[in-house]
Amino acid sequence: MEEIAQEKMPTGISSLDPVLNGGIPPGSVVLLVGKIGAGTNEFVYSSILSLSEKKGDTPQIPGIIMPAGITYVTFTKLPTSIIEEIALSFPKYPYEKLSNDISFIDLSEMYFESSIVPAAWYSSSEDILDRFQKKKKDSENILGELAIRLNEVEAGSLIIIDSLTEIATQQSDTKSWNELTAFLRGLERVSKKWKSTIYILLSEGVLDKSRFIEVADCCDAVINFHWEESSTRQRQRIMYFEKFRGVMPHLEDQDLVKFAVRITSEGGYEVSNIRVII
Repeated sequence: MEEIAQEKMPTGISSLDPVLNGGIPPGSVVLLVGKIGAGTNEFVYSSILSLSEKKGDTPQIPGIIMPAGITYVTFTKLPTSIIEEIALSFPKYPYEKLSNDISFIDLSEMYFESSIVPAAWYSSSEDILDRFQKKKKDSENILGELAIRLNEVEAGSLIIIDSLTEIATQQSDTKSWNELTAFLRGLERVSKKWKSTIYILLSEGVLDKSRFIEVADCCDAVINFHWEESSTRQRQRIMYFEKFRGVMPHLEDQDLVKFAVRITSEGGYEVSNIRVII
C-alpha cells in the first residue's frame, strides 16, 4: 500500500506539479469549477498539450505515472472545434499529432436528439431509417451510454468530461438528479480501480447550493477558478483548492492553497503561490 500511496499522475502544468509533489493521485475525480473566462478550459488544454508532448517518455522521478492515453468527452462540441480552440489559444505547440493523441467520446447527437435543435445542425445522417434507429437509441439515458463508453477507455488514462454543466442543468426532477449523483459516486468509486485521473468541468453558479454540495461530495478534489481584484484594482485570475482528499494536509502545511494564475500563448497555464485561505 505504501507504493500505491506515493504514485502520482502529472497534470502536465510545470508550475503546479511540484506543488502537488509530482501530480494528482491516480484514481482521482477532480471537479473543475470556474467563472466565465477564469481559466478552467486553459487549465485543461495546457494539461492535454503537455502530457501529449511527453507521451511515451519514461518519468525520471520514482512514483510518477504518465497517462496511458487522453480521452475527451464532449456533449455539444465538435472534436475538431476543440482541437482548433487549443490551436488558437496556444499556437507554439505542435498540433500535427494532437488529433491522434486524443480519443474523443462524442455524445452530441445523443444530447441534441431530444431537443428542438434541427437534426441537420448536429447530424450528418440523411437516411430516414437511420435517423429513426438513432432516435430510438438516443432516447435512452445519456449517462448510461457514457458509462458504457468510459468502460472501454484504457486504464490509467486522463479523462476530461466537458461538461457537467450541460448534463446537470437538464436534471430538473428528483429521479433524474438522483441518477446523476449515483453516476458520479459510481465514477468516483471505479476510478480507483481504473487508476485514471478524471477532470469534470462545471460552470460556477448553474447549480443551487445544495446540489453543488452533492456534486462536490462525489468528487475527490474541487478546484475553483475565479477572478478577483488586486490592490491596483486590476482583475486577476486565481485558482484555489476547496478540497483534495489525500493532498489537502500537505498543501495547507506548506501554505499552498490559493494561487495567482497567468495564461500566455507561450507558457500556457501558469500558477504562483500567493497565500493560504483561512
